[in-house]
Amino acid sequence: MKEIKKYLESRIGTYGFFFEDLRSGFVYGYNENVKMVAAGCIKLPIAVSLIKAVEDKKVDFLDKVKIERKDKVYGTGIIHEFNEREYTIFELLVAMLIQSDNTAANKIIDIIGMDEINKNIKEMGLENTVLKRKTGDMNNEDNNSENITSALDLAKIWRHLYNSTYLSKENSQMLIDILNRQQIKNKLALYIPDDLKYEISSKTGDKKGVENDTELVILSKGTFSFTVLSMGIPNSVYGTVTLAKCGKMMWDELMNNWN
Repeated sequence: MKEIKKYLESRIGTYGFFFEDLRSGFVYGYNENVKMVAAGCIKLPIAVSLIKAVEDKKVDFLDKVKIERKDKVYGTGIIHEFNEREYTIFELLVAMLIQSDNTAANKIIDIIGMDEINKNIKEMGLENTVLKRKTGDMNNEDNNSENITSALDLAKIWRHLYNSTYLSKENSQMLIDILNRQQIKNKLALYIPDDLKYEISSKTGDKKGVENDTELVILSKGTFSFTVLSMGIPNSVYGTVTLAKCGKMMWDELMNNWN
């Protein structure tokens, strides 16, 4: 893990990373408490908050909501390509996580409420995470309105899911399973063998100057979370390559040296 830190120190930009062996409790971090632009990674606590609302019987997964033209935002996802129609809340959850759909995320924020999501974030002990605006909001992108998080906070979410300490065991596992099917696997998982990539639960995020990825890796030798966040990088390719190299270094450490 020290080699990952050394590598990131040599790269252009600001980076934070955090690694945890969830069975043994071993942790290693670098700038893990630094507040970073969350980009699409903010959808992970949004998802947890939605499921918590279902558990509290405030909403139901089978409730239907209509996506109208005014609801559509571009960027990641595909819902904006379709005509106006109704979706179940569960369908919006899946689209938000698997395709990082911005329209789905924003509708979920409308349903649950930004204040409620931020309350849940605090309940989980996430000290550096704040939802300040909807996703894909190009009219509200100054530094004071960015959604923020940290590598340690995202690791805390994986810890909650692994230990079922915020959501029920069934719903924690359901969220892990949905994130197994997350389609963007070209960052931390880029160099991992193809037959194993979709055994990794993950949530990515990106925007200009930002490339993020956080993942839960479940192996016979243990369960591990690994998060790398970046800001101020020259371009997306530079950031993607950096995260991919970190993911390869972490994977090689687990395969070759971890007992």
